[in-house]
Amino acid sequence: MTFHFTFRCGLLTMLLPALLALPLNSSARSGSEGHDHDRARAALQAGEILPLPTIMARVAQSHPGHVLEVELEREDERWIYELKLLQPSGGLLKLEIDAKSGAVLRQKTKGNDARSGR
Repeated sequence: MTFHFTFRCGLLTMLLPALLALPLNSSARSGSEGHDHDRARAALQAGEILPLPTIMARVAQSHPGHVLEVELEREDERWIYELKLLQPSGGLLKLEIDAKSGAVLRQKTKGNDARSGR
């Protein structure tokens, strides 16, 4: 079972902790977006995933670039953060990160910084 929880970059790292601290009222939200947020918040509170700012700090150390998009998905009983980064060289880097451990599971580059098969 897979679902998408997509963030657009901007004030992402500053706003996420504030959003997670807000009281949730599921009747105020409609559709799967509210449900997805509830599931992500519950996973964070249960210790099933690392907070996004922690993931972002780790990624910034090993993969410099500007974050364009972040998704949190549940795949095969595992939470995965998917990040898209614009690298300083102009290339696009896509990372899949284990949301519990922070380990990079897969990376793929396109554009100016493309490397064979990584």
